[in-house]
Amino acid sequence: MTDPNLQEIQDFLVGLAQKAGPKIAAANPSTVDTKKNSSDLVTETDKAVEDLISSACRSAYPDYAFLGEETSTSGRLTASPTFVVDPIDGTTNFVHAHPYISISMAFVRNFKPEVGVVYNPFTQHLYTAIKGQGAYLTAAKVPTSFPVAGQSVESTYERRKLPLRSSPPPLPDLSHALVAVEYGNERSGNNWESKIGTFNALGRAKTDNDGAMVQSVRSLGSAALNCCSVARGDIDVYWEGGCWAWDVAAGWIIVEEAGGMMVGGNQGEWEPKVDGRRYLVLRAGAGKEVVEEFWSKTQGKLIYEDTD
Repeated sequence: MTDPNLQEIQDFLVGLAQKAGPKIAAANPSTVDTKKNSSDLVTETDKAVEDLISSACRSAYPDYAFLGEETSTSGRLTASPTFVVDPIDGTTNFVHAHPYISISMAFVRNFKPEVGVVYNPFTQHLYTAIKGQGAYLTAAKVPTSFPVAGQSVESTYERRKLPLRSSPPPLPDLSHALVAVEYGNERSGNNWESKIGTFNALGRAKTDNDGAMVQSVRSLGSAALNCCSVARGDIDVYWEGGCWAWDVAAGWIIVEEAGGMMVGGNQGEWEPKVDGRRYLVLRAGAGKEVVEEFWSKTQGKLIYEDTD
């Protein structure tokens, strides 16, 4: 098998995102089913968009594997070249008409993401990255003046390299950090207790049982977009447990190409797996000392039977 043309693959995935995006933006999710529990949702639009993307990928690249949220039975990667896709990352947001969702598509080879495309069809923010070529945000340019009377505002798009600040400031410690976390759909047991305990430790005052006293916490509902916010530089740290390869593969390469860092969600996991289901994501300018501090605040250990 010849080496893949990564630029061609990125252009192909961007085209799919732009084709699927309007279908999501125009949809009214009337059929909502649950998978694991009432917080784990799927709609007819999730399935239709994955069908569109998987059919296109298999037609254009018949020798490559496909791993999608709505059709995978294991969630595990192999070393084969693979398209890794979440048709709607943030389905709960989508059901509630909260416009923080994305189409997340990655090309992964030898267990490493090499191309990432994340597209929010509501804001029309497009995040892209190719291994070794940087990460970018393409978005509508905000007008700097009001239009002349009688004229409409025409959107123009600009492509900006990530992070958005060309010289991101150092992150001294967690007390200077804006941190993203998510509940996930496990609401009892070890992993839930670990998350709740860690959330408490992150917010607690330093004088109270050695809390981290982070500046604030955000829970926005899309792992892919959370990673992109870290890549942009407006979220400093993102801690996640329970999501899958299709949630993070595209964001992974976007973060790394923006100068950020991907490590594991548990202490000492310096070499995480894309399908390892627990992650700690840091922006450019945050060093290993912040990783160590965060790990010291985690309460217990995140354990997923399908990866441990």
